[in-house]
Amino acid sequence: METIHKIGRRKTAVARIYLTEGKGNIVVRNKRNKNYKELGDYFPTATLQYKVNQPLMLTDNEKSFDIKVSVFGGGITGQAEAIRLAISRALCELDPENRTILKPEGLLTRDPRMVERKKFGQKKARKKFQFSKR
Repeated sequence: METIHKIGRRKTAVARIYLTEGKGNIVVRNKRNKNYKELGDYFPTATLQYKVNQPLMLTDNEKSFDIKVSVFGGGITGQAEAIRLAISRALCELDPENRTILKPEGLLTRDPRMVERKKFGQKKARKKFQFSKR
């Protein structure tokens, strides 16, 4: 099997994954510090680790593939969800049967929600400065 390269995005986070056959190792690299870390070291909480592993668990491929992840932008939650989308896309390319498992769980949907921009003459995107009538 050749290496499968896919991209996942969430908010301002972008994750590129390289999926190859292996023993289930997932290493994550942030563009800023250039060195690879194990999944447990990069994502300290169990919730974030679960989000990354979710497509692999649903398709019973936890110990089948080695995944190298290069991620940048956003926070750790956005990065975890971007990685999840990229892994889901790679598994669908690998076997079209996986699409029927991942689609109902919402793992193939790009979440379009972004931060709204701040407008001039206002404190934030929606919040206004305090109004004084007199």
